[in-house]
Amino acid sequence: MLAAGLSLQPTSGPEVTAPPRAGLDTTTVLPYAGSRASTRTRWLRAWMVTAPVDVVALLAPLLVTQNYWRGTLANAVLTVVIFAAGGLYRARRDLSILDELPSLGGRLLASAAVVAIIAAERHSSVSYVGGFMQDVAIAAGLVIVGRAFSRMLIIVARKRRWVEHNAIIIGSGPIGVELARLLRRYPQYGLRFVGCVDAPSRQSVGAVPLIGTLADLEKLATMLECDVLVIADPDCPESTLMEILLQPASSRCDLWAVPRLWGSRSQGGYPDHVGAIPIVKIGDTTLSGPRWATKRASDVLFAAVALIVLSPVLLLCALATFLDGGRDIFFRQERIGRYGKPFNVIKFRSMRPVDEHESQTNWSIAHDRRVGPIGRFMRRTSLDELPQLWNILRGDMSVVGPRPERPYFVEKFSAEYPNYAMRHRVPVGLTGLAQVSGLRGDTPISDRARFDNYYIENWSLWLDVKVILRTAAEVFRAGGR
Repeated sequence: MLAAGLSLQPTSGPEVTAPPRAGLDTTTVLPYAGSRASTRTRWLRAWMVTAPVDVVALLAPLLVTQNYWRGTLANAVLTVVIFAAGGLYRARRDLSILDELPSLGGRLLASAAVVAIIAAERHSSVSYVGGFMQDVAIAAGLVIVGRAFSRMLIIVARKRRWVEHNAIIIGSGPIGVELARLLRRYPQYGLRFVGCVDAPSRQSVGAVPLIGTLADLEKLATMLECDVLVIADPDCPESTLMEILLQPASSRCDLWAVPRLWGSRSQGGYPDHVGAIPIVKIGDTTLSGPRWATKRASDVLFAAVALIVLSPVLLLCALATFLDGGRDIFFRQERIGRYGKPFNVIKFRSMRPVDEHESQTNWSIAHDRRVGPIGRFMRRTSLDELPQLWNILRGDMSVVGPRPERPYFVEKFSAEYPNYAMRHRVPVGLTGLAQVSGLRGDTPISDRARFDNYYIENWSLWLDVKVILRTAAEVFRAGGR
């Protein structure tokens, strides 16, 4: 049951009210009605404003001269990449160009130095390099001016409540109450306070009216169109909180936290705060937005190239499978993919099961006598997995991710291991971090789930590359099943 203080009205409707408690000024922390403009700008993210301004500033010298167009383009691409790697496109609650200036300046100098060295190697003319560097200096100055302008524009939009994101505070202790008051009073932080949730133990003692318990967070995040969750010392164990935050609706929200040790510095290199209360951005617990677009694009490119390059190998495998077992070359089996949706995985057939029930419920066939020499070789080298490149192109799978499992075992393992179902936050993979870490065959499921969830929460394109390289090494060593 949801708490009595929960309003079922849309977030842009009348202001939520709650009965005041004796001796408490709860009006300072009650949610306020959202503006119509903010409901239309909820899709906006920090990088959507700053990245285009940076690109325009870096390419501006082309309006004056096209003599250095290659170097200007290279400088623009390199600078944007360095900015992204340095966290300069991450969301911030407190915006100040003076805070960003040291980081901006250092990265602009690093990018300019790299491009200048390349230009000097390609062109021996001092006048050419000098003219090009003059354009680079102008572009760097325009980037700083553009950043200052965009920051001023965002602050004005926030103060007028044209841009704000619904935020639920997790925790109703002193820190949570103070954060709620600050967010309500100072709109320049870009967050609209919609309510607090906490453990049942604090339902009657907190200084701020609660809209529900931690168990209600998943439902509340959807109902209130929540974009941001702020962790402010809730009264619950960390393991319980993590299990709640990894649920689908909660994991789609941006996650911020007040450090337990005040004075902790944020990952971005310079601190962030809400009204002098330190706050840090927590890495995404699932793949979404630009990160998901990057991963999906790399998957499609990899699968398309691999299908073309490995077509002779695929043809030989198909021929060997035909000679070993007859016409049924491919083996299709139902597996569970992202968000628990079933799909049919494709493999080269390496054995013939007695019936469909055995196919779905038999855990390991490593020593099954029905696996012939050809099938055993293909399984040990993972060649039987190559048709799954087609699953990747279709979007059923990814190149790297948790390995797909059958519905029977997903249900079984999800009941036995609390963290197992959380691995379905991303598409399943042709290979995975758990597999290249030696967790194949009859190895503990809890260990596999832990590696899979670690991969999801620490994903990067380089991590995918590392897993692929280690997979290739396993294939050449024939270290499969």
